[in-house]
Amino acid sequence: MARTNLSLIFLFLFASLWGQNPWKIIATDIHPDNYYGVTVGNGMLGIVSSPYPFRTDNVVLAGSYDKYGRGRVSNFLNGFNMLNASVSIDGENISRSNISGFTQTLDMKSAMHTSHFSFGEKANIIYSYLALRQLPYCALLVVEVEPKVDLTLSAVNIQEIPDAFRDGQMYYNEINRRHAAIKLLTTQANSPTGRLTVCASSTFLFPEKAGEEPRVIHNTPNANSHQMRFSRKLQKGEKYRFCVAGSTLTSAHHPDPMNEVERLTVFAHLEGYERLIERHLSQWDELWQSDILVEGDAQAQQDIHNMIYHLYSFVREGSALSISPMGLSGLGYNGHVFWDADTWTFPALLMLKPQLAKSMIEYRFDRLPTARVNAFEHGFRGAMFPWESADSGFEETPVWALAGTFEHHITGCVALAAWNYYRVTQDKDWLKQKGFPILKATADFWLSRVEKENDGTYHIRNVVAADEWAENVDDNAYTNGVAKLNLMAASEAAKLLGETVVPAWNKVAEGLVILSFPDGVTREHAQYEGANIKQADVNLLAYPLRLITDPAQIEKDLAYYETRVPEKNTPAMTQAIFSLLYSRLGNVDKATHFFKDAYLPNLNPPFRVIAETKGGVNPYFITGAGGVLQAVMMGFGGLAITDNGIIQEKTGVLPLHWKALTLKGIGIKGEVYSRKK
Repeated sequence: MARTNLSLIFLFLFASLWGQNPWKIIATDIHPDNYYGVTVGNGMLGIVSSPYPFRTDNVVLAGSYDKYGRGRVSNFLNGFNMLNASVSIDGENISRSNISGFTQTLDMKSAMHTSHFSFGEKANIIYSYLALRQLPYCALLVVEVEPKVDLTLSAVNIQEIPDAFRDGQMYYNEINRRHAAIKLLTTQANSPTGRLTVCASSTFLFPEKAGEEPRVIHNTPNANSHQMRFSRKLQKGEKYRFCVAGSTLTSAHHPDPMNEVERLTVFAHLEGYERLIERHLSQWDELWQSDILVEGDAQAQQDIHNMIYHLYSFVREGSALSISPMGLSGLGYNGHVFWDADTWTFPALLMLKPQLAKSMIEYRFDRLPTARVNAFEHGFRGAMFPWESADSGFEETPVWALAGTFEHHITGCVALAAWNYYRVTQDKDWLKQKGFPILKATADFWLSRVEKENDGTYHIRNVVAADEWAENVDDNAYTNGVAKLNLMAASEAAKLLGETVVPAWNKVAEGLVILSFPDGVTREHAQYEGANIKQADVNLLAYPLRLITDPAQIEKDLAYYETRVPEKNTPAMTQAIFSLLYSRLGNVDKATHFFKDAYLPNLNPPFRVIAETKGGVNPYFITGAGGVLQAVMMGFGGLAITDNGIIQEKTGVLPLHWKALTLKGIGIKGEVYSRKK
């Protein structure tokens, strides 16, 4: 864990001589006015870095929502910063103004964010943040001091009640045993409406034996914060390490969050520094058994690791939670779950870690009863999933956004994710218990949603398209396409399970129209006449739906629609689909161009975090990362999800400067696929 200044210097030299480090992003140009924090997460807890020493910008806890602020809908809560600290030496508080050589490193292999600097002629300091992978509600701050002279070190752990929280209560407890002395700094408050009780607790971890630790003093400087502090004299060259272990929990996660958060903090304390780190690293080592390796492009390799790292950081096995467009990187999009999860993030995760992807589709299954209520409210049968979903599964889109009422393709996106989970895992028990109920209920929705014409064709009218600039249009290509696939999947699943196949499923699927212009280009919707589009829509019929398979038709649609996506203010994943399809068509130049265009213009300093749009400032956009990873695996790598599981097709070409691509740990068997020049 510890890293000396000499080893860091060597690391910088190595990076400069041999190109980008595949696992570490090193930031030396740290300015608050041009800084976009990067997240360390464990799939439940996200901690966002800060340009200020010993600070974090956000602490986000998955599954914690309350109604406040934007749109009268549920929002992610900005949680307790239980690791907040202040450090001083010889009475002088450490700040940006009195340090030099401030450098931060994101280590993606070990999921640690480390900062180091020099405090004048007195000390070198390194500190690291971890969201402990083995403990979903726990995080760790590790501080290491290397004195250059004799000095007095003082450190404070501070808990502040977040803005808008109310009814705060602050506690300090000591648990003394012969083998351990545990000091607990604990805070409880209610969320803005009082819906949730939110709790946090933290403790110091000292290296000394029980009874020899520094004395800890508690004080309450104001009504919204309290703190615990210690001081220790250090001699020149006497390296010293202390930690802050913290936990946070809400009544959405546990019926007794106050007591449980202290129990979790006690657990972390008595596990101890070495065991906490060892188990954290072990679980991340297991995650990285599924990886993407690029030979011949060091920067692309680092960027792909960055995308996979965030994907793993934002989803947790067994949580039955899904992922918002910004994951656990902040409060963007209120932490709601869109088609971003099912269509863009889920397929990439399904390839790499099906057990993590399972949590995302089980999030949808758990909210199937609510989706039935939603359909009923709108006069339909079956299940109609909301465009924006939070904890309840009811619609959470602000009223002014018409997508919440009319962007119905989300229901087909959920069904397709469930069907693809079965196709990859071949788990018939899961299909019977959870997958088929989703497929059947969503297929029944489409039966009640379509309108039949006298010529026997079926139509879906008055929708917001996948291209969200097209509002209240008829026969949107992607909506009709995903509905068609949903109906076909329900029929296939019923056959597999020996369930009743509803004849109308196939009849409607065959009759759903996909419109075209006179020249043969697929038409985005009945009213479409060539306007600019926000994002890929028609092109999604070629992938992921694979309803259009003729290469000439795919190329014709690409040539038409790629010129209608503006450079600015459009989401990142569109160019990823263009790259994927061009790679499968064998057009290496366009595949490479759109691969780069999918994310490079969206990167923000200093950790290359992806924003939603080119020049955007709302990272981390995991939706875009999911699209790029699909372009790599299903485009360059040629992987495909079929009724018989994952296969590697002969289609797909690598960028000219790539020498090889290896996809390892793929699917439930952890297969390895490769492609070389």
